[in-house]
Amino acid sequence: MSSIKLTADSGGGTFEIKAPASSGNTRVITLPDTGNLTLGPDNQGVSMIDEYRVHTSFQGNADPVQNFERSDTATMNFPIGGSGMTESSGIFTFPQTGLYLLQFQVNWFFAGDEREVIINIEVSSNSGSNYTQVALSRAHIKQCEGTNTHSNCIASAIIDVTDASTFRAKGRTDTGGSNVYTNGNSGATETFFRFTRLGDT
Repeated sequence: MSSIKLTADSGGGTFEIKAPASSGNTRVITLPDTGNLTLGPDNQGVSMIDEYRVHTSFQGNADPVQNFERSDTATMNFPIGGSGMTESSGIFTFPQTGLYLLQFQVNWFFAGDEREVIINIEVSSNSGSNYTQVALSRAHIKQCEGTNTHSNCIASAIIDVTDASTFRAKGRTDTGGSNVYTNGNSGATETFFRFTRLGDT
């Protein structure tokens, strides 16, 4: 079996590439022609997950949804891997460029009926001067047993953040002008915004 072994400049470590012990096939490793390349976590898919949840319930429409705190539980502390998102008054900024999966879930409660409740994910590429709707989801509430009844839905989108200094994201809710509450919880995650960096563009 043929191999190539490189010794580190210091520390005594080595890096070794070995050919298959027995195979009639040719195996090829192809590197992208993008200048200097560093192999590591940033080149192996998901490199960051961050999550914020609404900690206090509020009533009616919201643009943007606020009352966010970074999710923290006994088993999971965000962000996971790399630098996380930054949030201010419901506006999120990105730590670096790349492809991101955005997931926005809202849990509502209301002691009545509401034909339609809507959530939106909106993204800006010019520092918040203009926002574009990239995803929405709808639900309804039908009261049960004469008391508060819960409903929820989730919207998701994949976006290409080409400039971390100018891209922004926010969530919006439209409850039809009714007395519907968006549910907040600081002990468990119910209404949340989750960001997953899937990799480079």
